[in-house]
Amino acid sequence: MAKKRKRTKQKEQTSKSTSKQDSNKLYAFLASFFTIIGFIIAIILWKDNKYIMFYAKQGLVLFIAQVIIAVLTPFLNFLIPILWILFVILWICVWINALSGKKKRTIIITDLAEKIKL
Repeated sequence: MAKKRKRTKQKEQTSKSTSKQDSNKLYAFLASFFTIIGFIIAIILWKDNKYIMFYAKQGLVLFIAQVIIAVLTPFLNFLIPILWILFVILWICVWINALSGKKKRTIIITDLAEKIKL
């Protein structure tokens, strides 16, 4: 009887930790997907969660990149399509990494995001 209770408790703890990890992955994805809005929401709700903030900062970097590309549009008309394609590829890579459940590095984005101190 004691073994059954112990197994039940272990299953409950495992399911709770899995549920929490799944919600962290979802929140990290949302923080990176919605860039600046996701970053602001992450700062307000999940500032203490290092995993979510790791990807929220990357969302902020992506937003800044988006603004820079928009500002450069009149000056570098021939280069803008390439920059937008690069932006979308990096954005999708951040989404995939956020849903992985691990802190994975994304080319360029992670290096810039790590410089943001909160």
